[in-house]
Amino acid sequence: MAALDKLDRHILRSLQADGRATYDQIAESVGLSPSAVLRRVRRLEEAKVIDGYVAIVRPEAVGLGLMAYVSVRLEKQAGSAKRSPMDQFRASVLSWPEVVECAALTGEMDFQLRLVVADMAAYSRFIMETLLKHPSVQDCKTSFVMDRVKSTTALPL
Repeated sequence: MAALDKLDRHILRSLQADGRATYDQIAESVGLSPSAVLRRVRRLEEAKVIDGYVAIVRPEAVGLGLMAYVSVRLEKQAGSAKRSPMDQFRASVLSWPEVVECAALTGEMDFQLRLVVADMAAYSRFIMETLLKHPSVQDCKTSFVMDRVKSTTALPL
């Protein structure tokens, strides 16, 4: 896709602020017609600039009151396995609902997981029965979230 212009960025900021905004509302704030906004949004969707639309659910409101960041170090030897430890771990992470975000890292640790669970008992079960039993995992270190100071999905456009 060609570079985003000023209007595309304004439309994206509007949608990041309120994904349910109507084309009429966006058009009024951007200074275009609703049909022009619709064409631009469709183009942004087709180009995968807009990846999807979601409802953002407050974890506490659905009984998920504990958030933690877990740094994970993997074994470096693949052993007799056909897949590397990194590939095995990546595939497993996709099936763990407690992990809401996973990033591969440079440095001492290999991955950073963001977990959202109900409580300390659920955290302990996940660590002991899932994460530490994974054949690729060598070590992990956890930091618990005491307070979310800033939490946004909006990119700085």
